[in-house]
Amino acid sequence: MAKLLVLTLLGLGLAFFRDHRSSYLARMNASREVKSVELPNCKLIKGIETGAEDLEILPNGLAFFSAGLRYPGVKSFEPDKPGKILLMDMNEEDPTVLELKMTGSNFDASSFNPHGISTFTDEDNTVYLLVVSHPDFKSTVELFKFQEEEKSLLHLKTIRHELLPNLNDLVAVGREHFYATNDHYFVDQYLRSWELYLGLAWSNVVYYSPDDVRVVASGFDFANGISMSPDRKYVYIAELLAHKIHVYEKHANWTLTPLKSLDCDTLVDNISVDPVTGDLWVGCHPNGMKIFSYDPENPPGSEVLQIQNILAEEPKVTVVYAEDGKVLHGSTVASVYKGKMLVGTVFQKALYCEL
Repeated sequence: MAKLLVLTLLGLGLAFFRDHRSSYLARMNASREVKSVELPNCKLIKGIETGAEDLEILPNGLAFFSAGLRYPGVKSFEPDKPGKILLMDMNEEDPTVLELKMTGSNFDASSFNPHGISTFTDEDNTVYLLVVSHPDFKSTVELFKFQEEEKSLLHLKTIRHELLPNLNDLVAVGREHFYATNDHYFVDQYLRSWELYLGLAWSNVVYYSPDDVRVVASGFDFANGISMSPDRKYVYIAELLAHKIHVYEKHANWTLTPLKSLDCDTLVDNISVDPVTGDLWVGCHPNGMKIFSYDPENPPGSEVLQIQNILAEEPKVTVVYAEDGKVLHGSTVASVYKGKMLVGTVFQKALYCEL
């Protein structure tokens, strides 16, 4: 009788594992092969060799890059080196990147591990850069003041909170005010791996201000990129493993109301919004298994979506760029400025294209 019970439990466990294995592979798009969509005028950006997981372009054409992310379960080519913030002037004929010096008496640059970034420009045109960082694989938001003449970042503050345990990306709505995504519920790495495998959809979005911190949206299967419409009325959230872009209406009290969701046949990562047209530009992973199980002989591909009229009943979704990893390994972000496009990756190179 005891043996029968053991065999029964073992059979149930194997069936449970098999069922979730199928779901896991589907969520990862494990069987998808990339159909190439080439752009004729693209080149790799010199000086970016360890990824540009996120980037943001100011209205004047200055672009910030978050470089050197070390993330559990994802490849890093320089795991023992701190990350950095790079700057590019897209108005230049042949733009290059330079590393911004980071200053501040209470800032530990040696543990800097940048992930998502966002900028906020004050009424006096002071630019603040907010950076998700993972010192010792924890989560903080580092607040910097951009000093353009000195080409440096002055560290002002480190933000930590119990509702911000697994930060991925953020969108600033003030100097110390932002919406941020937590891509997992659990902090423990073992539990995170099961959360990912089982598709528990327990990740969330948090609104943060110095006086008010609260969860404003939840139930995501790996909440990832987050951005906002040019009129600041709508918040866009990428749900990586559900392959969806969600649109939320933002209210005066900072609450969010779900409006619609857009299905995408790809793992959607960071979202950039064209301030002129309102189009969404999304860095995507065609096959997620290749990101989380890196093989240099079969590297992850890259894909960039342009989404026009997302509030319409049938938005126009265009694959602007796609390739199988021969050029870029694992695109995470794309952004445009005056007919030029930047594409960043989680741990490898970055691309500059003239559209």
